Amino acid sequence: MTGPPLFTHPGWRRLTILALYGYQGLAAGFAVTALPNHLAGLGAAPEAIGAMLALIGLPWVLQPLWGPLIDRFGDARMGRRRAWIVLGLVGALTCLAALPLAGDGAGALGRIGLLLLLHNACASLLDTAADAMIIDRVPADRLGETTALTRAGFVGGTALGAAAFSALAAAHGLPLAEHLLLLLGALAAAIPLLVREDRGDALLSLGRHGQEGRGTASYLAVLKELAEFGRRRDILALLAVCVVEEFATSAFGVHFGLDLVATGRWDAASLSQLQGGLTLVSGTVGALSIGLWLDRVGPRHALSLLLGSCVVAYVATALLLLGPRGYALEACAMALSSVVPALVFVSLAPTVMQIIRGSGAATQFALVMAALNGGGVLGSAVSGHLGALFPSWLLALGGAGLFALCTLAAAKPERLFGTTQPGPAGD
Repeated sequence: MTGPPLFTHPGWRRLTILALYGYQGLAAGFAVTALPNHLAGLGAAPEAIGAMLALIGLPWVLQPLWGPLIDRFGDARMGRRRAWIVLGLVGALTCLAALPLAGDGAGALGRIGLLLLLHNACASLLDTAADAMIIDRVPADRLGETTALTRAGFVGGTALGAAAFSALAAAHGLPLAEHLLLLLGALAAAIPLLVREDRGDALLSLGRHGQEGRGTASYLAVLKELAEFGRRRDILALLAVCVVEEFATSAFGVHFGLDLVATGRWDAASLSQLQGGLTLVSGTVGALSIGLWLDRVGPRHALSLLLGSCVVAYVATALLLLGPRGYALEACAMALSSVVPALVFVSLAPTVMQIIRGSGAATQFALVMAALNGGGVLGSAVSGHLGALFPSWLLALGGAGLFALCTLAAAKPERLFGTTQPGPAGD
């Protein structure tokens, strides 16, 4: 990697993305897995732990609110998006530095939850700005690789954080795990602190360029761009794909996993190990393989093929669950119904990114991700009700039908939403 560290250089770009999303994964592994398990072991009530998890997840639900701010003020000398990334990192690391002061044990749950709430507010700012910088700066024919790296960094960091911090907290107490998280976070932050967004940007500066064209003129202009964004037929098609695809995956996945445990077919530990292993493989090796292939065939074509593969996977899952069931067949059904849909994001995100490049990218992409998350939440919420009405094989077959609709929407959006104007070059 010769020359000054620039995000526009492929090597530095890959390193920066792995650092940013790997840090987010480490923090998620600590907050969502290691911390709840540790507090439960110390006697904290499940209701209190659940309330804490809901509280610290709130910033990710409200993440789209950062988009207009990032789009509106983009004239910082440190770079249009990088200034917000650095601000988010400083805030997040400050919260981590205060975590050991909150104490350990069930009595510290409220203070820990408040600090993690503030941390995740800063982390969601960082994430929104990082996505926007990818949209602005990554060439269209490298978006597949880049999205795969974001996924691999986050999934790998989450797996490492969950395992390492759980073991460390159990053996030496929570404060040591929190200190290690802070140290790893600081090391990860060193990369985006040293890598400029583009030539001519300041390494560190609180100043602004005062030039037009680096941010959006006003919040009214942001809202106008957002309204135009919502009227596009191709965007409506992709939003529908986001919601329906995540709904189908979550509705069946949550029901199937709980059903395996509730009926005594699997114990919780074995199922968790299988699900964790599948997530790690699909999010690292699987995502990177799909990302490199996607850059050769194009994201829209890859998205249609992957959604079609989900149809086949869910039909196969239904057939596996319809006949005599055994441990190996149920493991195959779990793999088919979780791994293939998990790879769809690697093609979905680049497809969206190619369409929304422009001054309002942060707001628009955050809204697409909110639709994705909303579909998953809705699917999880109704999974129990659907499971009470239908057998697992029929739910899998219904999921295949929903994926078939998604395939049609991605390949031929005009059939569902009417004609549309062609997207920008590279779409």
